[in-house]
Amino acid sequence: MNLPNRLSLFRMILVPVIVLVAIFPYAQFQLQIPVYTFDFVSISLLNIILLILFAIASFTDFLDGYIARKYKLITTFGKFIDPIADKMLVNTMFILFVYQGIVPVVAVLLMLWRDVIVDMIRMITSGKGKVMAAGYLGKVKTVAQMLTIIVILLNNLPFELMSLPVADLLLWFSVSVSLLSGYFYFQQAKDVLLESK
Repeated sequence: MNLPNRLSLFRMILVPVIVLVAIFPYAQFQLQIPVYTFDFVSISLLNIILLILFAIASFTDFLDGYIARKYKLITTFGKFIDPIADKMLVNTMFILFVYQGIVPVVAVLLMLWRDVIVDMIRMITSGKGKVMAAGYLGKVKTVAQMLTIIVILLNNLPFELMSLPVADLLLWFSVSVSLLSGYFYFQQAKDVLLESK
């Protein structure tokens, strides 16, 4: 197994670690999580740890793609595992935010449904010999989602100090781009999906 694929697998392994850190019953074990205050905005050490883990996982996403392209290490397994690792990471973070009551469930459901539909479109079109490459909007969606997660983990700092709801705006921008990119995927595959044979 080459290095890019190992990095993708490492990203997948980090996902359950992130979940464990996020939902561990610290109070039951009488563990106090320090909270730091910046003016009137608080951020816990737990959020900082989650941010570090998420940043490491996100960096491996950039790194495995860069290494695979630069050294021509692109493999069929890599094409399969890389997007799965990405979606596991991003969708798990948003599900954790819903679980914690931080983001509205409808926003996350829309992004999850889009991913399921796009995956189905890709599966159908690949069966017909048509390859659906990740489009520009798909990449914008991923970057927007990652930025949204970072700002949410920072409790909207530093924007909260200026009363700017950047986390909310980024979330709904991510939803909008996600749905728009899903629409373009459908448009690209429409001839295959709607054929009568």
